[in-house]
Amino acid sequence: MPPPKILIVDDELSMRELLGILFEKDGYQVKTASSAEEAQEMMHQFHPDVVLSDLNLPQGSGIDLLRWVKKNQQKMAFVVVTAFGSTQSAVEAMKLGAANYVLKPFNNDELRLVIRRAIGVKSLEIENENLKERLGDKKHFGFLIGSSVVMQEVYILIKRVRDSKINCLIAGESGTGKEMVAQAIHYSGARAEYPFVTINCGAIPENLVESELFGHKKGSFTNAFRDKLGLLAVANKGTVFLDEVDSLPLTVQVKLLRAIQEKKIISVGDIQEVDIDVRVIAATNSDIEMNVKEGRFREDLYYRLNVVEINLPPLRERESDIEELVNHFVERFSREYSKRIIGLSPEALWNVRSWRYPGNVRELQNVIERAVALCPGNVIQVEDLPEVVSKYMDFEDLEVPDQFPEEGINLDEMIATMEKKWLLASLRATNGKKTAAAELLKMSFRSFRYRLIKHNLDS
Repeated sequence: MPPPKILIVDDELSMRELLGILFEKDGYQVKTASSAEEAQEMMHQFHPDVVLSDLNLPQGSGIDLLRWVKKNQQKMAFVVVTAFGSTQSAVEAMKLGAANYVLKPFNNDELRLVIRRAIGVKSLEIENENLKERLGDKKHFGFLIGSSVVMQEVYILIKRVRDSKINCLIAGESGTGKEMVAQAIHYSGARAEYPFVTINCGAIPENLVESELFGHKKGSFTNAFRDKLGLLAVANKGTVFLDEVDSLPLTVQVKLLRAIQEKKIISVGDIQEVDIDVRVIAATNSDIEMNVKEGRFREDLYYRLNVVEINLPPLRERESDIEELVNHFVERFSREYSKRIIGLSPEALWNVRSWRYPGNVRELQNVIERAVALCPGNVIQVEDLPEVVSKYMDFEDLEVPDQFPEEGINLDEMIATMEKKWLLASLRATNGKKTAAAELLKMSFRSFRYRLIKHNLDS
C-alpha cells in the first residue's frame, strides 16, 4: 500500500520546510506550495490524500482554496492552520467541509494525530461511497464499517440477495451486527420503500409470542380487549427480521413455517386467513443446527429460513477493521457529546487493538463512547479506557498447565517467542517508530534495538 500523500500550503518557507521534514520522517509523500494558485496546480499532478493549508495565503485565502477543492469535487481531506484568536475563520472552514483545524503555535504530536485522523475519515468516506455505488445502497451501508476480507465477503452476499425474495439466516455472536446486515439487505433492495420490522423472539413472553407475530381477535383470550394486527402483517410487502429466532416455542414454529410456505396468516381467535408478502430474515447467536438435532428447533423451518446463510465473523477475526471502527465511533460520539476528540494516543490505540472483545463490535462501541465521554482533552489516553481494556495483557500462550509435561518445556524458546510478539505489536502500534515502540515497552532504545537484532527484526 503506497504511503499517504500530503500537500502543505503556506507562504512562509520556514514553515513549509519544518512541516515537510516532520511528515517525511513519518513516512508521508510530501509536496509544498506557497500560494493557493500553486496549490491548485499541484493538486492536478500530485493528487494528495490530505491538504494542510494556512488560512492566510497570497493569491487567495485558505478558505478560497477549500471552496475550489469542494467545487472541483476533489476527494481529499482538508485541514486548516490558523493563528490563535482567528478561530472564526476556522469555524467557517469546518462548515465548508474542512476535516479539522489546528491553532498556531501547534504541538507536533497533536498535528500528527489530526492529519492521521483526517486521512482515516476521508478514506472511510470514500470506501463507503464506493461500496454504496457498487451495492446500490440507499440507506444503511454507511454503518457497516470494515474493509477486511471477511467483511468484503459479507458485502458480496448482501449484493447478491438484496433484490430477491429469498429468505436469509444471519449467524454470528452477540454484538457482531446481525440486525445491521438485515437492514442493509432491506434498505438497499427492492423492498426498501416498505416496512422493516424487527422482532426479538427471545424478549417476548412465551404466552404472547403467537399474538405478537400473527395478531389476535378481540375476546380470543383474557385481556384481548380489541383486535390486534400481528407484526407479520405490519411488515407486509417489506421485511421481517426475526432476531434470536431459535427462541421461538415449537408451537409457534409450526405456524411460522406455514406462513412462510403458504404466504398466509391467521390471527389468534380468527377463522379467516389473510394473504401476506414478507421477506423473512432470521438471526441466531447460538448453534441452531445443534438445536435442530436435539429437537428444540424444527428441521423443516430451519431449511426454510436458511436458504442463504450469512456468517458474521467475531471482531477478533477481523482485527484489521478495529482502527476503522474506532475512528467511526470517535467521530460519532464526539458529535453526540459536543467534543473535539481527534483520536487516540498510540498507547491507548494499542490497548484497544489488543483486547479480545467478547462482546464484539457492540463492546468496542461502548468502550469508545465511554472514552469520549470521560476524556478531558482532545486525545483519548489509556486512563480514559475501561480498566479491563487499559490493563489488558495477553499472556494466554504462557499459561502453565495443571500437569507438567513429561517431556519438559523449552522455557527460553517460549519466552523468546513471547518477546518477539510484543516487539512486533509495539512496532505496529507506533507505525514502525522504534523510539516510540521502546517507550511503549518501558525500555531504553538501546535495549529495544538489541532485541530487534536478536530476533532478526531490525530492518
